Amino acid sequence: MPELPEVETIARGLAPSLVGRTVRAVRVYERRLREPIARDFARALRGRTITGLARAGKTHVASLDDDRRWLVHLGMTGRLTLQDGHGPHRPHDHVVVGFDDGRRLVYNDVRRFGRMLIVPAGALTATLGPGLEPLAPELGAAALAARARGRRLPVKAFLMDQRCLAGIGNIYANEILFHAGVRPRRHAGRLRAREWSRIATSMRAVLEEAIDCGGSTISDYRDGFERFGSYQARHRVYARAGEPCHACGERIRTLAVGGRSTFYCPRCQR
Repeated sequence: MPELPEVETIARGLAPSLVGRTVRAVRVYERRLREPIARDFARALRGRTITGLARAGKTHVASLDDDRRWLVHLGMTGRLTLQDGHGPHRPHDHVVVGFDDGRRLVYNDVRRFGRMLIVPAGALTATLGPGLEPLAPELGAAALAARARGRRLPVKAFLMDQRCLAGIGNIYANEILFHAGVRPRRHAGRLRAREWSRIATSMRAVLEEAIDCGGSTISDYRDGFERFGSYQARHRVYARAGEPCHACGERIRTLAVGGRSTFYCPRCQR
C-alpha cells in the first residue's frame, strides 16, 4: 500500500501540472471500489478547476473552485498517472479525468481497495479521521506520548493506527523504530520520554528521506509519471529477515505484530 512518502511524492509531482487546470471530461468505468464511487461523481467534478493539491495522511486532497475537496485514496494497489492525449484504455483503469490542456489523469487499481469522493471543505476533517499528521511542525515527543498514554498496544501497531497517526504503514513503521532503537513489541503506553523523543526525531528523518527518494517501490508503486521510487535500497530492516544489520552485523529477525510482518535488529533495538 502506498504510504505517506509515496502519496506525498505523487502529490508534489502532479501539483505543478494539475493546479489551475479545469476538468473537461470524467469517465467512470468501475464504481465498485472499497467505497462505491457516487453516481453524481462525474457531474460534480466536470467543469471544476483545481486550485490546490496536497496530501493528508495517505489521501490525496485536491481543492476545487467551488470550495469542495476531491479525495483519492490509493488503497493497496492504486495508481494515479498523468498521461498525454488519448492513450489506450488499460485493464483496471477505473476513472479517467480529462483536463483543458488535453492531458488526462488515470486512476488504475487492480484490487479496487481505493476510495474516490468529493466532499465539502467543512467535512474534510470528519472524512479523513482524527490521526495526527506525522510531518506537522508541532508534532513532537510530548504529543506522541499523550496520544499513547494508557495504551497497551505494541508501539509498532500504534504508529500504524490511522486513528493515532495518519499516513504510516508497515514499511515505515519498521524503519522508524529501527532508527529510534526501539523494539516493535514494546507497549506504547510504557515508553519513556526519551524513547518518544527518539521516535519523533526518527519519524521525521525517515519520512523526509523517503520522500526525497520518491518513496519505496516494492511491487506496484509508481509515481504520477510512472517512475519508480528508490528508498527501498535504503531500507535497514524491512523485508531483510536473516540478513546482517547494516549497523552492527546481527541478523535481522522477523515476528508478527498485529498480523503484519515485522522486522527488527535484536542488538540495535531495545
